[in-house]
Amino acid sequence: MTIRKRRVRRVRNIPFNKIVPNMITSGSVLCGMFSLMLTYRGHFLPSAFVLVIAVFFDYMDGRVARSIGGSSAFGEELDSLADALSFGAAPAFLMYARYIDIGVGTLATLGTAFFALCGVLRLARFNVMHVAGNFQGLPIPAAGMVLASIVIADIPLTPYAAVAVMVLLGGLMISTVPYGNLKLLRRGNVNKLKAAILMGIAVSCCAALKEKALLALICVYIVSGPLRFDWGAWLSRSQREDERPSMEK
Repeated sequence: MTIRKRRVRRVRNIPFNKIVPNMITSGSVLCGMFSLMLTYRGHFLPSAFVLVIAVFFDYMDGRVARSIGGSSAFGEELDSLADALSFGAAPAFLMYARYIDIGVGTLATLGTAFFALCGVLRLARFNVMHVAGNFQGLPIPAAGMVLASIVIADIPLTPYAAVAVMVLLGGLMISTVPYGNLKLLRRGNVNKLKAAILMGIAVSCCAALKEKALLALICVYIVSGPLRFDWGAWLSRSQREDERPSMEK
């Protein structure tokens, strides 16, 4: 009885600020499951849009956790599991169902599984080796969004081309290519002029390319890695800009 009471107390005493981020992460898990079910039913476009919604949950859980002091080891593990589902298994299954014929054979199956496997390896490496700064390898949400945006843009791919895309993205995820970490940006250290320019370009891209805009924007981010262009550093305020107000005072 004493042990049971202690367990109940521990559950009841979980701080609310620890629960909220995990609830948001659970939204990403639900999106991954909904995507799998929609893909199974042949509703490829809605399935891809659900994965886009999962990005919102993936971004907000960390942001909310940092703002209310709700970060925890449990939340980090839950976030990795959610990412493996929503940006690894779900988009890979979506590409397989949308573009790959059954007659293609073992190669297509291995290529699809390779993408999901690389995503899990990428997450595991991030959990044990991540240090502050740029990402090492392509983040799995970006890789998953490439596959979802291909379906949204209705790009005509052959089965072998679809497999090649997944293998390429899988290789980038487990590579050591540095990618800018936009999560490091805060409201106080963002260069407002550059942010406005980037926002204008994104809006113009959406207006001009419509359903292909998301794919184009993500591809720009993917290419920035091999080119060693750090979007986080470019958007952040320089040290001179931070010192200028104090000098003026």
